[in-house]
Amino acid sequence: MIGRHRAALFATSTMTGFGIASWITRTPAVRDELGASIEAMGIVLLGLSIGSMIGILGAGVLVRRLGTRPLIVLGGMLPVAGMLLVALLAPAQLAVGVWAGLFLIGFGSGVAEIGLNVEAAAVERQLSRPVVPVLHACFSLGTVIGGAAGIVLTAVRTPVLVHLLVAAVVMAGLATFAAANLRPVPRVAPDPSATAVATPRLRSVITWQVLLIAVITLAMAFAEGAASDWLPLLMTTDHGAPEAVGSLVFTGFALAMFVGRSAGTPLVARFGRAPVIRVCAAVGAVGVLLVVVSPNPVLTAAAAGIWGLGIALGFPLAISAAGDHPTDGDRRVSVVATAGYIAFLAGPPALGFLGEHLGLQAAMLVPAALLVVALLAAPATRGRAVVDTSERSVSAPSASGN
Repeated sequence: MIGRHRAALFATSTMTGFGIASWITRTPAVRDELGASIEAMGIVLLGLSIGSMIGILGAGVLVRRLGTRPLIVLGGMLPVAGMLLVALLAPAQLAVGVWAGLFLIGFGSGVAEIGLNVEAAAVERQLSRPVVPVLHACFSLGTVIGGAAGIVLTAVRTPVLVHLLVAAVVMAGLATFAAANLRPVPRVAPDPSATAVATPRLRSVITWQVLLIAVITLAMAFAEGAASDWLPLLMTTDHGAPEAVGSLVFTGFALAMFVGRSAGTPLVARFGRAPVIRVCAAVGAVGVLLVVVSPNPVLTAAAAGIWGLGIALGFPLAISAAGDHPTDGDRRVSVVATAGYIAFLAGPPALGFLGEHLGLQAAMLVPAALLVVALLAAPATRGRAVVDTSERSVSAPSASGN
């Protein structure tokens, strides 16, 4: 049962990444069809950000009242509808319609992301082994698959309409599988006598530790969102590269994220969360700065890979740190995940505005600075490391379905 449930979580995360990558690889083509400037495209992307934030800000309350399953199911349905709108209305040059489609994708992904992270952290606590990093690795896997498909379809000049309609069908299949297999794990209620004594403290989960973890999630999400939203356009606008090359660079970034999230877990078990997050932030900042100073598309492509590899584990490890609490893990995860996804509201329009006036390369100094802040906040993630299961591996339940 737990294996099927984990598979459902991973399928939803893969679907989200696949859908986002399918959109991103066609961003230059959609911009051309709409006839939009960089600043105008930032406004179009704002639909994705606003939808995400409305979903995210409302998801915390909904998780406590309804549980995680309704949010994850809704998060599978709405992005499919949004992708259909973008596919049909971009060729018709209806920017408002594209904005609405991105809003649905963002809103659905927003509620799903909170539900997925809260549920994955709960499964992680139950199994005492890493689940959140694998969940985010599945998102990266989805972006790699979606990006690779986007490269091929862009290279053979497949119309945006056909490409995004096919993407919507694939997303619908994954969402259906997830809805049929979601079985949220039961939560362990705190001891009533202990709760009576500690209620004033538990009523607010916003401690200094939680705030610092939230800073890390915001920085990492901003850095990831900056690459997702602007790398293809940076390649075509600042370097004059073909559209297919922009898609290839983004896919390389996503592949680096996938490798980092898939292969980095043993490092966490050996060294702990805080040291790994410090290294992630430092490497990610170096990658971003190389993108800023790169004089040619080849160096930019290599720098994008360093960028992706560096930040790969930052966000999921911060979520794991927030969920590493015996009674209040769900609320802590909801708080820090919400703070992280604020980056998706602030990122696209802010970087679009800076890119219009300073160039997209110079605008990338913002995520580089935020990664330095995350490096300084990394000690807040120290705590009971659920990923180190060497002493409990015999009694831990089998993690099938991976």
